Amino acid sequence: MSAPVRVGTRRSLLATTQAGHVAEMIRTRLGRETELVEITTAGDRSQAAGTPLADTPASGTGVFVGALRDALLEGRVDVAVHSLKDLPTQPADGITLAAVPPREDPRDVVVARDGMTLGELPVGSTIGTGSPRRAAQLHALGLGLEVVGVRGNVDTRLGKVHSGELDAVVLAWAGLSRIGRLDEQTEALDPLQMLPAPGQGALAVECRSDDPLAADLALLDDAPSRAAVVAERAVLATLEGGCSAPIGALALVVEGEEAEELWVRAVALSLDGALSVRMSASGDPADAAGVGTRLASEMLADGAGQLNPSAADPATPEKSPEVQP
Repeated sequence: MSAPVRVGTRRSLLATTQAGHVAEMIRTRLGRETELVEITTAGDRSQAAGTPLADTPASGTGVFVGALRDALLEGRVDVAVHSLKDLPTQPADGITLAAVPPREDPRDVVVARDGMTLGELPVGSTIGTGSPRRAAQLHALGLGLEVVGVRGNVDTRLGKVHSGELDAVVLAWAGLSRIGRLDEQTEALDPLQMLPAPGQGALAVECRSDDPLAADLALLDDAPSRAAVVAERAVLATLEGGCSAPIGALALVVEGEEAEELWVRAVALSLDGALSVRMSASGDPADAAGVGTRLASEMLADGAGQLNPSAADPATPEKSPEVQP
């Protein structure tokens, strides 16, 4: 009998829920037994000690991704599960993105006091986010809200609304849905108002490149989800080369007149939301990377690289999925 597939995860509720979802797919679709292996990261230890993540030696989402990838390469786990938006755009040596399962709703949501929507919040209301992308797009809406930085897990963020410390927070639909707290959202934001982070709502299933398990894991891949996130990440990778402004992107595979088409929208903004470059493109899902790369190149040619990232007070880095959904 085959040994159980060891699925690596962080200890947080969101991380173990996501890893459990993939483990269940491996059991039901591949007929393999699984076990979750919890990996403690430097970021986890720093947060437990009360140290802000940004103050740790390896700050940002990379500390979480790196710890899981190390466990994978060292043979302590067979599979690593991440929120795909937290993966660096550059590939990692010896590691394969074996599958992108069907994507959860990629939108951002508002959780506000008294069941209010963004438009119903009074001028001067405080709204929390740890994401420069969200902060910039909130500023761009011109609603007169005070955007404040916030860190911590989902409970911590929601607790700041329930206690009255904040009037609202912005989180990801996918994170709330996966931990069973979606009923607390008071508004799902239209992507026309707020484009999500590239890859938001999707999971990444990684394994060692030389592991025969990769061929089996590929059966868990959802082609439209992969095409969408490949295009979004191509936008991000290209803009990262010449633009340090907050970036949002969303791609969808839709039915065309003759065949499926890939539609991509993207935005780059100054932190205060006063300046932005917004564009869209379409193409063949089989050329997802090309569609995203060409769109981002056009955005750079239109001035995205000249956006001033320091036009407003700096926000905290775009989070890890377990720090902020």
